[in-house]
Amino acid sequence: MDFGGGDEIRFERTGRAGIVTLTRPKALNALTHNMVLALSRGLKAWEHDREVALVVVRAEGRAFSAGGDIMNVYESRNTGSPPVQFFADEYRLNAHVQRYAKPYLSLIDGIVMGGGVGISFHGSHRVLTENAQFAMPEVGIGFFPDVGGSHLLPDLGSHFGMYLALTGNRIRYGDALWSGLATHTIAAEGITGLLQRLCETGEAEAVLRSYFQAAKRETDRDTLEAIARHFAKPTLEDVLESLQAEAGSSEFAAKTLATILSRSPTSLFVAFRQVRAGLTMSMEDCMRMEFRILNRMLAGHDFYEGIRAVLVDKGSTPVWQPSRIADVDPADIDRYFEPLGDRELVL
Repeated sequence: MDFGGGDEIRFERTGRAGIVTLTRPKALNALTHNMVLALSRGLKAWEHDREVALVVVRAEGRAFSAGGDIMNVYESRNTGSPPVQFFADEYRLNAHVQRYAKPYLSLIDGIVMGGGVGISFHGSHRVLTENAQFAMPEVGIGFFPDVGGSHLLPDLGSHFGMYLALTGNRIRYGDALWSGLATHTIAAEGITGLLQRLCETGEAEAVLRSYFQAAKRETDRDTLEAIARHFAKPTLEDVLESLQAEAGSSEFAAKTLATILSRSPTSLFVAFRQVRAGLTMSMEDCMRMEFRILNRMLAGHDFYEGIRAVLVDKGSTPVWQPSRIADVDPADIDRYFEPLGDRELVL
């Protein structure tokens, strides 16, 4: 089946299932605009196809999807035409996945970050293997946890979502299951059989139950209690003060504080505010909020600087503006959330 994805994304209808396969393994299946548009078309067609009982999204290679194709963002800076339309279409796709009318299963057997999270974790069934690694590392490149991060992260128990947003740290499948990010964990060797049964039956719940293998939580209880204690604070400054107060006696506090302080100060303030705001917002309102933030990020400094340091001059230290938490003007953060007028995201 061809929904215009070329050699970047493949669509097949097998038995009762519509199967989507991301096919850019050398690029860690980073999402392109072409892939986003093709997936949108495929999902719309299958949503109204009576022969398709459920949709399965998987990927070739060692990554499910390591994010969006952000080098295109970096290169656009010199053209004066940032790829706003790519993000608009991506955010619309994220919202569609969240409200999809049929079971939507993501089979995640490797790295999943950023844009990859947006096309998987808003679906009804998030299936992770022991090879899966989840992260929303955007604050490390001067960006923010977008693709619905403001809807996904606040729902995680004990302020775990705020911890992931502000650190960008990776977690494995046990923590994903414990926190509610994953709905099921299975052994990687069971993927082929699972997929075959899904195609044969068109039944998501019964088949997943038969393959489910509960993964043990990787993060110990003391650390989880520390996360809940520190990241429950009402302001970003309070979180940092709480970590600082224990840094001398707690390896976790010291390491976590150092990690956060290496991130973009502007991104930290934006991420903190969006995660707290998202707790009481619908997915659609979260996507509109994120689109407002996105437009301001594309007009700023830190996102491009983060991409330069991580992907262009690999391994270099980004020079954030401003460089210190104390130098961030609250009025500047407010502007990231202001309405866009006639440029608002239409879902």
